[in-house]
Amino acid sequence: MKKIAVLLSGSGVFDGSEIHESVLTLLALSRLAVDYQCFAPNISQMHVVNHLTGEVEADESRNVLVESARIARGEILPTDALLIEEFDALIIPGGFGAAKNLCNFATNGSDCEILPLVSLFVAEFAKTNKPVGFICIAPIMIPRLYGEGVVATIGNDTETAQAFNLMGGCHQDAIVEDIVVDEENKIVSTPAYMLAGSIAEASIGIEKLVKKVVEMI
Repeated sequence: MKKIAVLLSGSGVFDGSEIHESVLTLLALSRLAVDYQCFAPNISQMHVVNHLTGEVEADESRNVLVESARIARGEILPTDALLIEEFDALIIPGGFGAAKNLCNFATNGSDCEILPLVSLFVAEFAKTNKPVGFICIAPIMIPRLYGEGVVATIGNDTETAQAFNLMGGCHQDAIVEDIVVDEENKIVSTPAYMLAGSIAEASIGIEKLVKKVVEMI
């Protein structure tokens, strides 16, 4: 059976993984009879956002691995527990956690850096030529992870696309239902909630992405 790693970044759109995108990813994998294992870095979140008010909770701190375990129903491993020979591909859902916890794009823009634990984790898939899917804002990490000329999409937001290109990537605009495929680097990306107005809209591109990643194995 094929087995895919899913990298989470917390739990909740404003400070962690986008929950709809994460669950849709796991659902699509399950429907394709593909086994999966969730991972997350064992680090503190950048900050905690009250999802009811939108305010940052200044006196609260949370752990990315612990919060991600909520989505994974406890079945999760830290990124440094990866045994790459057991996995065929990787998918990274979006949410602000990808831009705040996996990297610091949310604060540094095109000068962002990837968390070393995340760079090492994704590099295991890149150097073994295994496909990786990036959803929503997660593709903003691709130029830092793969280098000059890599192709992907974050949708059609001009400012974010410009940052992607400044980092050396080659951004392609896409609508919510689209996926963009970089065949050479085995990368698949889709806008999801960068553009989606509903969970139904987000599901279309995510299902296409999951199917394509599985086909590329």
